[in-house]
Amino acid sequence: MGKEYILILIVFSLGVLAKSDLLSLAAVILFILKALHLHSIFPILEDKGLDLGLLFLILAVLTPLITDDNGLSELVTAFKSPVGILALLGGLLATKLNGMGLELLETEPHLIVQMVLGSLIGIIFLDGIPVGPLMAGGLTALFFQLFRFFIS
Repeated sequence: MGKEYILILIVFSLGVLAKSDLLSLAAVILFILKALHLHSIFPILEDKGLDLGLLFLILAVLTPLITDDNGLSELVTAFKSPVGILALLGGLLATKLNGMGLELLETEPHLIVQMVLGSLIGIIFLDGIPVGPLMAGGLTALFFQLFRFFIS
């Protein structure tokens, strides 16, 4: 058994320990794809997987707007409240950080291993939810910029 199988079994085990069904399922799917020698799927997953995941996330978030008769009035009301305005600012900051994360991952792709490890630790010990490498990359880029600012 190659080291790739051992690594994915470790990820699976961590997913089980963290009670993260999604992480465990992802590990099982990757294990099966690897065992069946369906290597041609891996570049597609690497290239389009994030986009597909974001598409489904956006669909889940926007669905109440189209299925709820009060969606528009609730949206307008949210902008009139302090928490609604903070949510708007949070969305702006998150997208900026995600863009910084994408840039960082494009220039420093080797950092993905540390980000995944940090995400796994966060899932297990902080009851976190894995939302993808972009936010981890964005926070890493922000921390790096702050580090450079304070060092120079």
